[in-house]
Amino acid sequence: MKVLVVNCGSSSIKYQLFNMSDESVLAKGLVERIGLEGAVLTHQPAGKDKVVITGDISNHSVGIKLVLEALADANHGVIASMKEIVAVGHRVVHGGEKFADSVLITPDVMRALEECIEMAPLHNPPNILGINACAELMPGVPQVGVFDTAFHQTMPKAAFLYGLPYEAYEKYGVRRYGFHGTSHKYVSQRAAEMMGQHMSNLRIITCHLGNGSSLAAIKYGKAIDTSMGFTPLEGLVMGTRCGEIDPAIIPFLMKKEGMSPDQMDEYLNKKSGVLGISGVSSDFRDIEDAAGEGNERAQLALDVFAYKVRKYVGGYVASMGGVDAIVFTAGLGENSIEMRDKICNGLEYLGTRIDHTKNNVRGKAQEISVDGAKVKIFVIPTNEELVIARDTKAICGSLI
Repeated sequence: MKVLVVNCGSSSIKYQLFNMSDESVLAKGLVERIGLEGAVLTHQPAGKDKVVITGDISNHSVGIKLVLEALADANHGVIASMKEIVAVGHRVVHGGEKFADSVLITPDVMRALEECIEMAPLHNPPNILGINACAELMPGVPQVGVFDTAFHQTMPKAAFLYGLPYEAYEKYGVRRYGFHGTSHKYVSQRAAEMMGQHMSNLRIITCHLGNGSSLAAIKYGKAIDTSMGFTPLEGLVMGTRCGEIDPAIIPFLMKKEGMSPDQMDEYLNKKSGVLGISGVSSDFRDIEDAAGEGNERAQLALDVFAYKVRKYVGGYVASMGGVDAIVFTAGLGENSIEMRDKICNGLEYLGTRIDHTKNNVRGKAQEISVDGAKVKIFVIPTNEELVIARDTKAICGSLI
């Protein structure tokens, strides 16, 4: 059973083709600059050299067509024909309250995705374009939507409601939704496996740390809180996003700087975070380098980020009545030895401490806490694509 996993951005398509008999990746790749000059497809068959294909990729449908042609190409393909692909799984950012799990794509589901556009205007439209393109090019092949928000739908109202008039929630769905759910789900399950335990016995805090960052509190297999909110802007300080701030700052700065709502939105989403604090970059690697050279604002950005993560960890320990494991994942969480150490320095009261030798690891699943620690600390590379492929197989297995 071969499953294609697709993740469409506004001008990009990431993809992986899985052989679900052993969950191996047959090929993966990236289409970039869709609709722009210099569009390119970088295709990577397993065990072979990368193939770079350039040309006019005017829209997502053309991009998906190029992907399918690359997968079935006589020279660099990995399947004899498109007919070998029996199902397609799509990453969809926002499912609102409509979807608490992955679902088979139907006309009703598509209408629901359209309704969620106003809550994810940058993400849901390209996700929908990808689904429509696959439906056009692969008629009759079942498709599954896997939602970033779904895993967090087990949060209780006490965790997801804001202190606004209740009508804002009833009329417009204004509440905490959370994101990165597929990643939080995968790494928490993987941590349980590494501990030889079942999720239903554990309290786990997962730290998805990268340019976009979020934490989740997972109590006995269910998400009970997460740091991102109505949009991915809330929560931690991130690469370019401000994270949680006093809402009164927004009208104050708009008046002082004469900003329009759109300019304010760009200020909060694209000019803030560690970029805004450091004045150096939104890339933590650049900031760490600058801090190492004595840049005080770069060091301050790192200090602020680590403090915010540690603050959320403490809050989630209180929410769950304890913690059994803390997991680091995503670009920064998997690769920054220094940031993991900085975050965990001060968590000794939980009965845990990083082993500095074990922590000298990047991009590899490994426990990094000292031997015998009451609370285990893990580095676990995330694999959202595998979760999507598994959900797609589970849902479509009876249809094929």
